[in-house]
Amino acid sequence: MNISRYAKTVVAAIFAAIAVANGVVSHDIFTTTEVVNAVLAVLAAFGVYAVPNAERSDRRGGSLAK
Repeated sequence: MNISRYAKTVVAAIFAAIAVANGVVSHDIFTTTEVVNAVLAVLAAFGVYAVPNAERSDRRGGSLAK
């Protein structure tokens, strides 16, 4: 298993979990703003997973195209 392939998704999921946890522990109920923030954080994590990593460019600042 190549962990670098999933590293950015793990980081995004952690931040989404923090956003959801922030809404849970702040008070007894979810406000509309907290629900929207939690949904956007989860969608952002899925977006990070869906977009593939870019190819690595050469060290001289060349183009990503081959």
